[in-house]
Amino acid sequence: MTELNKLTLSDARDALRKGDTTSVELTEACLKAIDAADALNAFVHKTPEIALERAKAADARIQAGDAPAMCGLPIGIKDLFCTKGVDSQAASGILEGFKPEYESTVSQQLQDSGAVMLGKLNMDEFAMGSSNETSVYGNAVSPWRREGDDVPLTPGGSSGGSAAAVAADLCLAATGTDTGGSIRQPAAFTGITGIKPTYGRCSRWGVVAFASSLDQAGPMTKSVRDAAMMLEAMCGHDPKDSTSADLAVPNFEAMLTGDIKGKKIGIPREYRMDGMPAEIEKLWSEGAEMLRAAGAEIVDISLPHTKYALPAYYVIAPAEASSNLARYDGVRYGQRATLEAGDGITEMYEKTRAAGFGHEVQRRVMVGTYVLSAGFYDAYYNRARKVRTLIKKDFEDVFAQGIDAILTPATPSAAFGLGEMTDADPVQMYLNDVFTVTVNLAGLPGVSVPTGLDSKGLPLGLQLIGRPWEEGDLLNTAYALESAAGFVAKPGQWW
Repeated sequence: MTELNKLTLSDARDALRKGDTTSVELTEACLKAIDAADALNAFVHKTPEIALERAKAADARIQAGDAPAMCGLPIGIKDLFCTKGVDSQAASGILEGFKPEYESTVSQQLQDSGAVMLGKLNMDEFAMGSSNETSVYGNAVSPWRREGDDVPLTPGGSSGGSAAAVAADLCLAATGTDTGGSIRQPAAFTGITGIKPTYGRCSRWGVVAFASSLDQAGPMTKSVRDAAMMLEAMCGHDPKDSTSADLAVPNFEAMLTGDIKGKKIGIPREYRMDGMPAEIEKLWSEGAEMLRAAGAEIVDISLPHTKYALPAYYVIAPAEASSNLARYDGVRYGQRATLEAGDGITEMYEKTRAAGFGHEVQRRVMVGTYVLSAGFYDAYYNRARKVRTLIKKDFEDVFAQGIDAILTPATPSAAFGLGEMTDADPVQMYLNDVFTVTVNLAGLPGVSVPTGLDSKGLPLGLQLIGRPWEEGDLLNTAYALESAAGFVAKPGQWW
């Protein structure tokens, strides 16, 4: 058998059921790989004792014949998910030492399904970033390298630790969150699969909030089949989250037939951006041809308000962030700045936030507070909300015309080097989300599938956008694309 940590979720599940291995053996293989990969800075809070305890319990469940699909499978949890008794910092200095007395709904459901938590994964601070360079833990590093080049690369963001850990086989899968592309962009950068489900499909309870109307949890995995398996365990109605949908969760894996004959796949002309690299354009065309060869009909479509998506997103998301992050005040939990004699509550707030929040978080909080302030609320925030409604209607109109899914690039480029964007205008970094933010603004499901390599040997991904609540159908289309692309490249081990 292959090295156990290199198995997919589905292969590991089958091996466990056959008795070819045990959860303890799988878990020990992953823990060994994690300890050997500190150079990637992917796991920031390791929990080997919890992992082995849960692995033993999972083996007992499998022996007893009471084992859901995820039982015994070792996974990583993004640091944005609150985990009982385990550091949950959202990669921010202001939450240093915070160990919740409760478990997020998603991580609890995974725990209930028998999944084994190996530890907490690196990310951009409060999920604000596209490169995992805003983390209090330092940069997460991609396991990939450009051919003939030792420059460390970004694994993407904000779920960079999750992407690096899955791509490097440190865990079999990981949780991520996606506010504007933070599952799909790092998945594309590291050659793995990532799905952001429909808004409301996964509970947000116990997930540290960035922008509440956009945030959604999802799985980051080694294959589409694995994404279907893990997503089913993560979904479900949660009365503790008022935005959680009370809908039955289908067996997503059973829907993976690969048969997409007669499906209509839309190609939006507005996603052909000026200056798009030829490699991305070629990848997109080849992806469309693969789907056509599998029996789908390729249709040119228009999403006319796409060009306003990025500016609308970067008004709405910071506005919601400034509201959500107001709770971090040094009073109830987390870090409090050292005060001097005569300092009052205002000074405590100011000093605590100045010391606890990183520069990118401070920038977004200030932008958000500005657009919500009297005199600017209508000019910026209300206008952005109206644009969001128009973007959502664009998708509704297209789906009403019979389109089943929409194919676009996942990112405007392959992964860039860590530090290469440091001196760039922040807007340049925000452009990384140009193909992904529309999906969050419209609340739709979107999946990134690795489909090729660029000229330097780095992975590139394509994105499929689906109808609301039809993740099963979307994953089946992604499965057909994955099968046709036959992407099997792995990073060479340098760490």
